[in-house]
Amino acid sequence: MSSVVLITGCSSGIGRALAETFQASGYRVWASARRDEDLAALAEAGFTAVPLDVNDAEAVTRLANRLAEEAGRLDVLINNAGYGAMGPLLDGGVDALRQQFETNVFAPIGLTRACFPLLRASQGLVVNIGSVSGVLVTPFAGAYCASKAAVHALSDALRLELAPFGIQVMEVQPGAIASHFGANASREAERLIDEHSPWWPIRDGIRARAKASQDNPTPADSFARDLLAAVQRPHPPRLLRLGNGSRALPLLANWLPKGLLDVVLKKRFGLDASL
Repeated sequence: MSSVVLITGCSSGIGRALAETFQASGYRVWASARRDEDLAALAEAGFTAVPLDVNDAEAVTRLANRLAEEAGRLDVLINNAGYGAMGPLLDGGVDALRQQFETNVFAPIGLTRACFPLLRASQGLVVNIGSVSGVLVTPFAGAYCASKAAVHALSDALRLELAPFGIQVMEVQPGAIASHFGANASREAERLIDEHSPWWPIRDGIRARAKASQDNPTPADSFARDLLAAVQRPHPPRLLRLGNGSRALPLLANWLPKGLLDVVLKKRFGLDASL
């Protein structure tokens, strides 16, 4: 019987590339999305297209029950759905931070919990898509960076806690990957950029950070192939870094003196002068 993979956030970009790559390798792919038009496109491509808002607890439960009834197993769960909240932390405030954590942090834990019985029965693998932004924190992406740092910490805890059940956990920290992430992040930033903001004079720096993920990006299909290869190893790695900048940026964060790193980031995003 073919292995079953559930991938969230498959409407485009990384999620869609993962769905196509796993399907080509013989997996039965359950691909989730929210919009009807995206679900129709996924179904047409031969995936089991499932509607899912990862923040809807009832929808998560329904999906887990459907997986149990129709597939009877789950070998790989890829928590990919997420977005990047961009802009000054104080402009977004607590509400923006809470929404960012709901999608990027709480939702993967909720879905993994709902799928635990299936993963336990299959001695499956949980793949959490983090980001190098959780290692190298930048201005105007504080909520996003914090959410991915939380994903990293939770992945470490899950790996240890799920080990007795034969479930493995792999965290992926992508660098720049070609996707709609930059466009979506820019849209999020524009919601906050306002002439009444204290940061209005350096709005170009906010916009530059929103687009940074698409600086010389690695193709999504290349990323997907490398991730699949890691999943299929006898012992998948604990941590996988893929894509442009995925190795260099953590090195900068770990080895460059913090004062010097601050100087570099302030200059890069227009924060090197008084407002």
